Amino acid sequence: MDKSTENPEEDTVSLRSNGKTPACGVTKEKQGFIRTFRESARRVAAKNPLSPGGKGSKVKPEADTAGKELGIQTPPSPSPSTGSVKSPLKMIGSIFQSKQENNGDVPQQKSISIKRTKTDPNMSATHENFMRGRLTQSMNFGGRRLKNKNAKENKAVPEGTLEEKEEEKEEEVLTEVEETYTLPELPHTLLSVMEISKLIEMKELEDSHLHLLALRQEFQQEKERCGEVSPVELMKKEKDLSLLYGNLRNKITAIVRDSNSPSSGNEELLLPLARIIQEEEKRAEEPGSLQGSWMEAWREAVGEGVKVKLESVGLEQREQKASWLADHLGLLGKTIVEDLENVKRKLRWSYPPSFKVFGTYVKSYHRGVAQHLKKLEQQATELRELYSLLDWIINTYKSECIMGSQSLQPEMNDESTELQLEENFLKQLKDKYCSKVKGDIRDSLNRVIEIEIEEVWKVKKDPEEDENYFVSHIPMDIWTKMEGVVKNSRRIDAELEQKATSSCLEELKPFPNRFEEKFNCHCSTLKPQPLWTNYQITYINTFTVLQQHMEGYLATCPGEVEGFRREAKCLIVRLLQGLEDQFKEEVKPFLRRMMTRKWLNDDSDFTQLYKRTETLSQHCALMRPPHLQEFASRLHYHVAREYIGQLMKNYYSCKNRKHENAASKIRHQWDKLRFVFVDMESTHEWLHSVGDELCDIIGQKKNTEIKNNIEPLVKQYPDFSKSHLVAVLNFRGLVRGREYQLILQRFTELKK
Repeated sequence: MDKSTENPEEDTVSLRSNGKTPACGVTKEKQGFIRTFRESARRVAAKNPLSPGGKGSKVKPEADTAGKELGIQTPPSPSPSTGSVKSPLKMIGSIFQSKQENNGDVPQQKSISIKRTKTDPNMSATHENFMRGRLTQSMNFGGRRLKNKNAKENKAVPEGTLEEKEEEKEEEVLTEVEETYTLPELPHTLLSVMEISKLIEMKELEDSHLHLLALRQEFQQEKERCGEVSPVELMKKEKDLSLLYGNLRNKITAIVRDSNSPSSGNEELLLPLARIIQEEEKRAEEPGSLQGSWMEAWREAVGEGVKVKLESVGLEQREQKASWLADHLGLLGKTIVEDLENVKRKLRWSYPPSFKVFGTYVKSYHRGVAQHLKKLEQQATELRELYSLLDWIINTYKSECIMGSQSLQPEMNDESTELQLEENFLKQLKDKYCSKVKGDIRDSLNRVIEIEIEEVWKVKKDPEEDENYFVSHIPMDIWTKMEGVVKNSRRIDAELEQKATSSCLEELKPFPNRFEEKFNCHCSTLKPQPLWTNYQITYINTFTVLQQHMEGYLATCPGEVEGFRREAKCLIVRLLQGLEDQFKEEVKPFLRRMMTRKWLNDDSDFTQLYKRTETLSQHCALMRPPHLQEFASRLHYHVAREYIGQLMKNYYSCKNRKHENAASKIRHQWDKLRFVFVDMESTHEWLHSVGDELCDIIGQKKNTEIKNNIEPLVKQYPDFSKSHLVAVLNFRGLVRGREYQLILQRFTELKK
């Protein structure tokens, strides 16, 4: 069966543009448009009160009357009756009227040409051009939407109650715009410069561009006939062309700049302006073209729109809200994602594929955000603000929160997620951050000293104890502050972690000296009170613990850790030396009176010596290792040397067998001192036996036995000299005689 018989409403007109037959899909789309346009024209004509049979017409044809009398309903005539006025829409609809509707014998395959009709005298030339432009737009600037309209059939009802009811459903399906296009025929009648400018102002881009091309064509023809046309007129026309093209480009720039704004309403203009850009890029080398690339101008317009979008994001002042920058960056990321989602979902379908719309917007955001961040960097002065900025740049921007968002996939797979920052911007920002870290750590260390002055030194507060050690808040406060900075920096990247750690340690390096200076200034008057000793032990522990904490950064910053370790160790040594000097000063008068007549008869001096040694031992029990052992060993050596040294000074010589009492007393006192230093964990165990060996020599009842007891003393203590032996014999009361000489002779033999 013939298709024309099956579907008499189907338009079988074959459209041709510029002698080229459109593709199948394009033909169907254009035919659908023509059919819809013709049906609309018919409905308008049917409703025309001046048309016979039209709704509201008072003139009824005789055929209709006769038909009613016979009970036959005659369909309305497709053509107007004689004397009726043609409406413009009816006239335009007649252009597409197929000959098959008038003559069913004509084969369907035979195509007919579209003829121009004369314009109604009442229509202005501008309106004629506008209608022709709209028609060519629909035919040649095919949009990105395919519209399916389903209308219900009108059911016949009794006369007098006839009403047309139509229900249209429009489904919008986004399809990719064709890359190629057909340029409509240029108008034969040119508009004036003012009229073209008015079209541009009214955003009639297609019509204004066609007239510009016609004007440009005329200019090119006149330029070729340069001898026939006045150079002044030619220059004037070239100036007009440049002015109009400039206006058109500015209008396109403004439309593109605002195209991604919800309130722009210019979405339907994007495809026409894209075709204009394509056409002008092709004609870039022809005379009369505007300087500069149209495509580049479009990209710049996209960038300007992105810049406006970024600047519209809310930004509060620091005085209004402490988290002003973090909040702004959060809103900034949300705006970027929403904008690119709109480009992906809608905007990119308004352009041909060659424009690479999504990628252009992504690159524009990379550049625009980089410039926006440069302004924010100048306002960021606090450490938390600089951290927020660095974290957003290095981590957040390219993460799933923004450029890596799932809603932007898979388009983002082909795009870079890196910001287009200036060459040294990130380095300068990191340096600024590290400089602020140093200042922040310096302020924290100063506050540590101030707290110690106000809460401890001024009120003479006793140190706190924890796990049998004197403790202070200082190492934990400093380590907590530093560790927070290091951890935050590590979240950004390893390079910043290393720089921030180095900055902290560099600022920490001079802290021990500053602390010691303040301590001596505020607490030197406490000497030699026990509180002074307790403070010194407390700060020995403090810097020991702080040094251990800093060892954790040895792998990251070995040089800086070693520098702080050296300064902390020097302070600990000075504090230990202060304790040692204080103890030596306290026991000096008591040690000086050892091995004298008073000492032999009175224990008061030794009692004071022992008391102070035991008190210091109790204090030192609250000192952390390894300094306790080192300090106890030094004190042990000092007390032993000074105690025994009094024997060598020949202050007293025992007579009348008092040497036995002296030996017994020395042994008893030596044992008491030994037990004290054992409790202090002294490592000088070799000093324990020296007292016993001397007591054996001093306490011997017979002088003849002395030479047999000096061998252990000589072998264990190589520095024990002949003068030492003479002093010991003198204290015993043996200063001459044969036995005296035999003892010295034996000593000489042992030394060999």
